[in-house]
Amino acid sequence: MAKNGFEKHTRIGHYRLPLAIASSLLVLGVLGCAVHDTWANDASRTERDTPTDVAQEPGDAMPPEALPELDDRLVTAQNAFGFNLFSQVMQSASDENVMISPSSVAIALAMTYNGASGETQEAMAQALELQGMSLDEINQSNAALETILEQADPQVKIGIANSLWGREGVSFDESFLQRNQTYYNAEVQRLDFADAAATDVINEWVSDSTEGRIPQIIQQIEPEQVLFLINAVYFNGTWSNPFDPELTQDQSFTLADGSSQMVPMMRQAGRFRYTENDQFQAVHLPYGDRRLSMVVVLPQEGVNLSDVQQTLTPENWEAWENSAGSREGMVQLPRFESEYGTQLNDALKALGMDRAFDPSVAEFAGMSREEALYISDVQHRTFIKVDEAGTEAAASTSVGVGITSAPMDPPFQMVCDRPFFYAIQDNETGAILFMGTVMNPAS
Repeated sequence: MAKNGFEKHTRIGHYRLPLAIASSLLVLGVLGCAVHDTWANDASRTERDTPTDVAQEPGDAMPPEALPELDDRLVTAQNAFGFNLFSQVMQSASDENVMISPSSVAIALAMTYNGASGETQEAMAQALELQGMSLDEINQSNAALETILEQADPQVKIGIANSLWGREGVSFDESFLQRNQTYYNAEVQRLDFADAAATDVINEWVSDSTEGRIPQIIQQIEPEQVLFLINAVYFNGTWSNPFDPELTQDQSFTLADGSSQMVPMMRQAGRFRYTENDQFQAVHLPYGDRRLSMVVVLPQEGVNLSDVQQTLTPENWEAWENSAGSREGMVQLPRFESEYGTQLNDALKALGMDRAFDPSVAEFAGMSREEALYISDVQHRTFIKVDEAGTEAAASTSVGVGITSAPMDPPFQMVCDRPFFYAIQDNETGAILFMGTVMNPAS
């Protein structure tokens, strides 16, 4: 099955971890039982053909002059939405490892937003923090951000894939399908949802798009479900400076309930981008050529992770980023792997999208003029694995630059032996691809 260019970014068997993957599924249901026999002039036969598509080999960076222009408002909106969504998800999470991809959920909802109308569209814009941006601006900026992220670093593999799966016999607006193909490179397919094999076809696409890390996102298709919109984000980055496996030792990790567990603790000394305050320590662990980083936020001794989470806002995040500077220190980080899955219906309703889920008032006239559609389900699945592996930077010319006779801060010690927060971000655009918590590295 064609992936509309996704495969060219994800043939990475020779690369090693860390690895982060997310998939978001948004399901549209229909109110009533009427079906029709058109599929927008068989739009599934077309693929995106825009000036931003540039043929290249895996890992090649796109020349700067070929990169599309990104509206910074979209990144600001996605990050704000991500922190808001994460806050809602954490309210119902127990002491488990949680990870979401703001980018994945935002893209799936943006695809759906193209079919929303009236008050439903207004509510979605508010929840997604997209007020003030036109539909064209949103679509063009999403297309630009996808291209920029996929080409950000030749040593980091980022793949973003989108697809729409419609029930045979249900009519969808041609312009809705075409916009999703043009701006989101979405693969559009129709299936006989009454055939049990339809779930296998969709799950196979998700599995292929995530290198097998998320093998299933749907279990069965309900009679009222007529459209599945799916986004998959795949990230595989090697550390700029790897952790030496010979330095990894079992060490005690204190869980939220006060008990402890032995976990493999990686360690590395060096110069890091670092900041601290009375609430937490935060360090950047860069990938590849240092354009992308994992930012690890560790609460200070005696401070609960939940207290730090309450301060996670776009404004605070930007301020903390601006306060970070280069500093010598020692970082100890547990090796960990976790999977997470959740339904986002309640979280999105709490953010103001309840109208979109209500069959009696939802407005998706831009998606289908002949069916009364509503969102019936939003599922999100993530996987992450972090270990010592990585590739040393080709040069270390920045090390030691700027040292003068001015007093230097003493080396810091950051031992992640208790629950912590992390985010994977593009340092240039500021886009946050993933955010999560590690409550128990061994779970």
